[in-house]
Amino acid sequence: MTEFSIASFNVKNLIGPDQEYYRFQQYTPEEYAWKVDWLAEQIQTMDADVIGFQEIFEESALRDVIREADAEGIAGNAEHIPGRDKRYRRKAIFRKLAYGPYTDAALAVAPNVNDGRPGQRRPGVAILSRMGFVGAPEIIQDLSEPLDIDFCCMGDAGGGGSFQLTRLSRPILKVQVPVGNHVVTVFNCHLKSKLGEYVRPPGAALAPEVDLTQYDAVGRALGGLRAALRRMAEAWVLRRAIVAELEQGNPVIAMGDFNDGEHAVSSEIISGEHPFKNYAWMLRHGAQTPRDRYSDAENEQIREDIERVRLHSAEKQFVRKSARDMVYTSAFGGVFESIDQIYMSRHFIEGAKDSIGQMDYFSVLNDHLTDGSHAEAPYNKLASDHGQIIAHIRLKD
Repeated sequence: MTEFSIASFNVKNLIGPDQEYYRFQQYTPEEYAWKVDWLAEQIQTMDADVIGFQEIFEESALRDVIREADAEGIAGNAEHIPGRDKRYRRKAIFRKLAYGPYTDAALAVAPNVNDGRPGQRRPGVAILSRMGFVGAPEIIQDLSEPLDIDFCCMGDAGGGGSFQLTRLSRPILKVQVPVGNHVVTVFNCHLKSKLGEYVRPPGAALAPEVDLTQYDAVGRALGGLRAALRRMAEAWVLRRAIVAELEQGNPVIAMGDFNDGEHAVSSEIISGEHPFKNYAWMLRHGAQTPRDRYSDAENEQIREDIERVRLHSAEKQFVRKSARDMVYTSAFGGVFESIDQIYMSRHFIEGAKDSIGQMDYFSVLNDHLTDGSHAEAPYNKLASDHGQIIAHIRLKD
């Protein structure tokens, strides 16, 4: 039996001191030290074997956090974990309390190709793995072929328009992690946020929609539309990569900051369709008569084809098993929701076809969250504005 844990952690703008990442935003050396210490404490509490990080501006800053977590964690072990001379050292409680350092862990970092000059920086993502990687990590951001989305015709009226995506707003990082007798494909993503995208006219200093003294409700709504289109297109790019792995029979875990809830269209694109209970009552795709419906055998085939490439929410599995009815990783404007997710293929669902194990527990660290409506609050700047989520998984021998 092999047990491991996997976590997602949006660290909120991790960069070294005295560097302007967004306009007029930077950390003093004191603020940076405070932030590193806070992040290190969260990592110690998570103590996950695999961690997907979002909003990484600098690899060196992330390594500072990992070193700090290890230094504090190892010191804590020395203070609280009994040595080999104690006959009670094998008690299970000490295995739970002990921190596992990342001394020999592998770290893959995916910088953002959209990263710019000071004040216009763009963050990337990273994955830390105590179990290392198999092969080289893969970064998905610049698309080798543009994604052209044709909205098709509208009756006899002709074309319905199109949308093209050539680059993701932030990279998707893909790694292969050896776990026990298996190799798990892990994706870490940070999809486009809901913040509007506004077009700056040629020669203008700013897009007109950002001037709130000349509030343009329709223009700002169009900015939200652009952001939503980009987020859903990025979700499809991730979905395509996920299905390619599942078609090869590989167990898959996809995690990160989806910037949308579980039931949003973008999240459902990533997870895949939910099959109907019975397709035998439905008209066939090319029905010639009212009685031309799918057969029972076709129903089984359709359901299997959908289930085989579907992902399942770790949070939803946890809620089904527990007495809790609410998990949240984000608080903004009085709305508490989960926009950080861990999705897993049916390989990790107990009793499912192709199952290699199951998730035993799911935890979230969100006690630090305050309503993010007040982004200027000092604590909001130095801590993360996201909760951290951890899935605890047990594999069969």
